[in-house]
Amino acid sequence: MILTCFIIDDEPLALALLESYVSKTPFLQLTGKYSSAIAAAAFIQDNPPDVLFLDIQMAELNGLEFARIVPDKTRIIFSTAFQQYALDSYKVNALDYLLKPFSYPEFLSAANKALQWHQLNEKAKGASQQITKECIYVKSDYQLIQIELQKILYIEGLKDYLKIIMENAETVITHITMKAMEDMLPENRFIRVHRSFIVQKNKIKVVERNRIVFGKVYLPVSDSYKNTFQQFLDEVMSSK
Repeated sequence: MILTCFIIDDEPLALALLESYVSKTPFLQLTGKYSSAIAAAAFIQDNPPDVLFLDIQMAELNGLEFARIVPDKTRIIFSTAFQQYALDSYKVNALDYLLKPFSYPEFLSAANKALQWHQLNEKAKGASQQITKECIYVKSDYQLIQIELQKILYIEGLKDYLKIIMENAETVITHITMKAMEDMLPENRFIRVHRSFIVQKNKIKVVERNRIVFGKVYLPVSDSYKNTFQQFLDEVMSSK
């Protein structure tokens, strides 16, 4: 696998060093070199790299601020001379943190993390298409997890993640969209009742005031899905 990368640093020597490190790394291909985040901002949305080596302390727009506009597919590796930024870097989902001056082995170790992340992501995409009658595969952190469909109660959409809640109270958090999850699940077994909720049909035992009840948890049925849900209820009642 070849990873495309950008390097952004306002120090010419640091930029040259990063470029030399990239050139000697077989799986990295340099597609952008910038001396400021402002200069890179014009290109990163239309041509997002797989990896971004990003300085933190820069004029006008610093690395932490820039990280918030980086596309989701891009993994960020910060490089900085200031250790106090380490904690902040993980708040913006940085993959790694290089403290200047860093050696090529340190750079390579960080680059390998990016390679492993993208390889795992590709495997997860492939596995997500391989749906059996009884299970699906989802990515959680750096693992692929097999989930038996019969154990799922419901799925809740968060801002950037989904929570899969099972009968045994186990919860799996995965980075995938609701639409992608909905496409993975068999339509005859699951129903979407809200922008943020998908429910397994045969687990619905109590419906109260347009809400699905699981113990002390109440899942709302939104207006957008009310007709579909009512049709499902009518079918259940007519079959009894």
